[in-house]
Amino acid sequence: MSKLRLSLGCWNYDRTRSLLEGRIQPDGIDLNYLNMPVEETFFRMLRNREFDVAEMSLSSYTVSLFKDSPFIAIPVFPSRFFRHSCIYVNKDSGIREPKDLIGKRIGNPEYQMTAPVWIRGVLQDEYQVPVDSVTYFTGGEEEPNRSEKLKLDLPSNIRLERIGPTQTLSAMLASGEIDALYTARMPSSFHGSDKVRRLFDDFVPVEQDYFRRTQIFPIMHTVVIRRDVYEKNRWVAQSLYKAFCQAQQETYQDLYETAALKAMLPWLTAHVEEARREMGDDFWPYGFEKNVATLSTFLRYSYEQGLSKHLLTPAQLFAPETLESFKI
Repeated sequence: MSKLRLSLGCWNYDRTRSLLEGRIQPDGIDLNYLNMPVEETFFRMLRNREFDVAEMSLSSYTVSLFKDSPFIAIPVFPSRFFRHSCIYVNKDSGIREPKDLIGKRIGNPEYQMTAPVWIRGVLQDEYQVPVDSVTYFTGGEEEPNRSEKLKLDLPSNIRLERIGPTQTLSAMLASGEIDALYTARMPSSFHGSDKVRRLFDDFVPVEQDYFRRTQIFPIMHTVVIRRDVYEKNRWVAQSLYKAFCQAQQETYQDLYETAALKAMLPWLTAHVEEARREMGDDFWPYGFEKNVATLSTFLRYSYEQGLSKHLLTPAQLFAPETLESFKI
């Protein structure tokens, strides 16, 4: 019996590598895994819908639900990241603590980008920096002329400006043309200029404290299926979900293998043991139930920041077939 051939756009994470290498195959699917960086995957999927299945920015996916809803997600989260470390400031801006951001010029490569959504939300919840208390500048971080992948219709209290056609946010941060930058990728000026530093220099204790108090490990990306593919073959949602979970379980085992280190970190075993102490054995959870609180927080941020037209619930994001599983 022939299998359904599907293309998957996704980066080469440890937690998906067995899918890339073909050692794990989703039931009934011949998966063509196209390995590419996230910016390329998102751009090609959002603009041209080139793949049957793709890793996708959680924010972009959420925004797309208010347009023509071309995708449906499964509760797999290949990228998670505490983003306190991703707030960069110019040393001459006068920003010493989070409240100093109020009234400043803040770069975001895209306003709807997931990392800045989380950063803005955390700054508002944890440090009383209102989302509308700054002016945002959008554009390419390292290359000029980056545009929003999705057309936005923001409320009037959000002040958003495009940078010039030859400017980049990384260079503007170093020169002081913007005061701070919220971003996913570390800007080149962080190492290339003595004018750029992190807002939270010692960020690990800050992020650990945030997790202890909130139990939130921010979700950056999910996995989406093109809706037309899903509607023709609804079984693919559960089949893909199972395969991603199997691939992740292999990585959990690899990270705690002591016969020989499978990742190039000298104290990998200690890192895993620390993560388990702080976050439990399943410190990178997939699935719906374990992520409801984190997803609810993100969806609230999306709504508060003018990206979602009404407040969504986590269940509205995912194929219903993946919200629960059979039991014996």
